[in-house]
Amino acid sequence: MKKNKSEIRLRVWIEKGDKPFIGPGRITLLENIATYGSISKAASEVDMSYRKAWQLIRDMNASAGSVLVDRQIGGKTGGGAVLTDEGKKVIKQYRQLEKEIDKALKKYEGKMTI
Repeated sequence: MKKNKSEIRLRVWIEKGDKPFIGPGRITLLENIATYGSISKAASEVDMSYRKAWQLIRDMNASAGSVLVDRQIGGKTGGGAVLTDEGKKVIKQYRQLEKEIDKALKKYEGKMTI
């Protein structure tokens, strides 16, 4: 009988004050906002309602203590949303954390006998 190679996976999220702050879904939402310049489009890309996306953004902004997403209302171009420098910094730090964790997990890849 051939043994299947074990694989270790982790989902990482950061909490502030016992509340979720940043995790994989929220990071993807922020990245989509940066890509599309729209909360609505970013939400639809992750199969999320606009209302849910906006609530997550409000929660993240409150937990961060600063604005991560700046919403631009109306105007000739119809408004949109952009990441602030702080929002970009949060994404960068989270992705760096993921890389460091993946690097640490590689030490155990294929060595688990479970």
